[in-house]
Amino acid sequence: ETGRLALYLLGLRATCSPLEHKLLRSLVTWLKYYLEEDWAGSRRHGHPITSYYQYSLGVLALCVHRKRVREEVIRRLLAAEQHAKFGYSAGSAIDTEAVVAVAFTCLVQERLVGSTLAAELRAAVHGAKKRMVEAQGEDGFFGNVYSTPWAMQVFIATNSCEEQAPYGRAMAALLQHVDAFSTAAMLAQALPVLHGRSYLYIASMHCEEELDTLTPISPEPLSELPGNKTVRLVVECPLPPCPERWLYDHPVLVPAGATLLDVLRAATEQGPPDFTFDTRDTPQGPYLSGVLGLEAQQQKRTYWQLLTAPSTSLQMGIGDYRPCNGETLILRLSEW
Repeated sequence: ETGRLALYLLGLRATCSPLEHKLLRSLVTWLKYYLEEDWAGSRRHGHPITSYYQYSLGVLALCVHRKRVREEVIRRLLAAEQHAKFGYSAGSAIDTEAVVAVAFTCLVQERLVGSTLAAELRAAVHGAKKRMVEAQGEDGFFGNVYSTPWAMQVFIATNSCEEQAPYGRAMAALLQHVDAFSTAAMLAQALPVLHGRSYLYIASMHCEEELDTLTPISPEPLSELPGNKTVRLVVECPLPPCPERWLYDHPVLVPAGATLLDVLRAATEQGPPDFTFDTRDTPQGPYLSGVLGLEAQQQKRTYWQLLTAPSTSLQMGIGDYRPCNGETLILRLSEW
């Protein structure tokens, strides 16, 4: 619940919600409780029960509401940053490092920490920005299209975007791929950046009474492409629990406009061999949680990595990515 409640509190502040003080204080108390419960898992696993991403979102939400955070809570994140704990098997976790950097910047700007700790947090943010610049790809993205808005927020929050050429490259890349942000949660990360804002802006925002001019619209459905396509679906499990590395390798026939989720559904109907998968609903869309009975487990830090052959990570989720005819898609159980 850490990340979800943190996003909810950020949303309340951003929309100037007239929440009564008693209820708001209750939500803040719950978030502080979740942060402590989340970290309790470190006694066994050495990391939060959820993830450093959610943990740092909690710190950021409390800071935006100008609520003090225990120094021990902050130092947990600082130590993880100093010991490079945010990476995973496929590389660095740009989005996590960016959320941590924005949270640290908020704590310094809102003067919620002492001078000694503030200096350490500034140094950590400086190091994070340097690593992001070094990790920027030729396509202009910091990590991938979804982690890029978070990375750009770091430059905006620290007033350093104008002097950084990589920021301009990232903005150009983002403008070319805005259609990748298809859910409310993803749009909430991209829209502030496109307006030159970071989440820290809402901490000092003056709420004024405004007319509610927002009206929902129904997007036009995508036109169906004629014909079919064949996608090769491969399931790999290089981790010790698996009896063999390659668990599934078969072509799947689907309509021409099918998404990866459609491919998975079609594979369950086109056996043998029997193919099964499980998903979990998230604010970012459906999340692949299990394949062939093998579940991704938070406690074991495993997840189903999505790749297109030979080894390119997908930039979209299973509900958004539309493979090409003849493409090979790989589902690989990996550690982060």
